[in-house]
Amino acid sequence: MPNVFRTSFSMWQDSYPMGKVAYEQGHRNIVTITWDYAGGKEDLAGFEEAFTAEGGDIVQQILVPFPSTEFQSYLTQIASLQPDAVYTFFAGGGGVSFVRDYAAAGLNESIPLLGSGFLTEGNLAALGDAGEGVMTTLHYAETLENDANRSFVAAYEDAYGEAPDTYAVQGYDTGMMLAQALNVLGGDTSDRERLIDVLANVQLASPRGPLSFSDSHHPIQNIYLREIRDGKHEVVSIAAENLEVPDDACQM
Repeated sequence: MPNVFRTSFSMWQDSYPMGKVAYEQGHRNIVTITWDYAGGKEDLAGFEEAFTAEGGDIVQQILVPFPSTEFQSYLTQIASLQPDAVYTFFAGGGGVSFVRDYAAAGLNESIPLLGSGFLTEGNLAALGDAGEGVMTTLHYAETLENDANRSFVAAYEDAYGEAPDTYAVQGYDTGMMLAQALNVLGGDTSDRERLIDVLANVQLASPRGPLSFSDSHHPIQNIYLREIRDGKHEVVSIAAENLEVPDDACQM
């Protein structure tokens, strides 16, 4: 589908880097858990691909019926398995419930919680102290130190009274992508093939860092390792630089 462009991410792209990170942190036996639906299973597959390639072992993959947020029995199971760490994909209210329940069960004191960034994205206020120390990988963090992000955060906070999240950045970058292409074309979009070619060659100095597009029109971008500290996603490192999604992981 040459006329489709993605300015966001693929499930593989945000989860795969955490597999290597987890292994480098010394974790060898990990439990993974998500909802039993396509998005969650795709996310876990990316993490598991990288983690097992490094030599790690998935002790147990737990699939929770979607959209249940009754996690207590699964947390008890995790405690009995005593893994080195837990990797998870939940989002929205489910992410908030899981992180809170994980902390309430005391698991965060002995078993580090790792996840896709969507576990905590947009949920920092709701997580409160339960989120402290949770580590995630994602293509954006509001604390990124670059000129584009500093300007974006200041403008966003002035307009909306709160810090932006990755959803805001994705929308912003879509607008920037179109604006750059239209500028090249002088506003003339009558030649569809020319428009697609120009869009494919867009390169942005995004708040998330450098952004360009692969042959399959997926974003090539940095993935950051983030840790919640004092209620913010602090960037620990670049988990994967200019990461391109393999074509076999690109599903339209």
